[in-house]
Amino acid sequence: MREHTLGSAYLLGFLGVASFSLTFPMTRLAVAELDPVFVGLGRAVVAAVLALCVLGWQKAPRPSRAQVQRLIIVALGVIVGFPLLSAWAMQSVDASHGAIVAGLLPLATAAGAALRAGERPSARWWGCAIAGSALVVAHALSAGHGQIGTADLALVGAMLSAALGYTEGAMLAREMPPARVICWALVIAAPVLVLVLACYPVKWSAASPQAWGAFAYVSAVSMFLGFFAWYGGLARGGIARISQIQLLQPFLTLLAAATWFGETVAPQRWALAAGVVVCVALGRQAPVATARFALQGSTKSR
Repeated sequence: MREHTLGSAYLLGFLGVASFSLTFPMTRLAVAELDPVFVGLGRAVVAAVLALCVLGWQKAPRPSRAQVQRLIIVALGVIVGFPLLSAWAMQSVDASHGAIVAGLLPLATAAGAALRAGERPSARWWGCAIAGSALVVAHALSAGHGQIGTADLALVGAMLSAALGYTEGAMLAREMPPARVICWALVIAAPVLVLVLACYPVKWSAASPQAWGAFAYVSAVSMFLGFFAWYGGLARGGIARISQIQLLQPFLTLLAAATWFGETVAPQRWALAAGVVVCVALGRQAPVATARFALQGSTKSR
């Protein structure tokens, strides 16, 4: 892969991760006053309106039937599964705890790249990724006094849902502009989401401007704009390789939770996040055999 192509892929990936790093704190702020189902699914309805505007402005051609089927997979992962499960979990745990569990996401995404996209990370790469994930599981166990709570299970489910949507979306981003992947997925999912919200007894309350501001962020950035950069980075640099940038996300989320949201972050959580990033740094230079249809057109990226 050409150096400037890989560099731009890392830059796009980092911009996406930086956008997503505020998702847990903002979700926690929103669900403190708004119904979690409304936060989890309503954000996608707002983002779908934005997506319709973008698609109309670009006069984007409709996706093929095969692409629609794959866009449904994207929608199930990143539009329904992750937002709903993470919003529910944020009622019970703080954002910094969610950030640590999110350290499992790069490993899950890499597994998706191997199973679905045909990428083949080396044994050294897998060793480093598994070591980082083991640290995450150890933290979850210690925080739960040896037990995995329902919020942890919900967060793991959210990570698996996101990995599914990331993998399929990155593959589609090789066939259409990355921005259109999330736009079409949102538009396809919107009618069902509106129907669910119409039938669901949402408990409305006099939410503060801060709660509505947090909801606006997860709608416009976490559910929409962040994917423009994220899918572009995954498509250019390879899903397994670029997905490891997500291991910076716990640091960014912990920093935001402590600085802007007043959460107290225990020193061991910082140490754990550092250990996870070290595992990624050690595996960063490990070879990853790429899929034959990747944009770089080579069989191995270095």
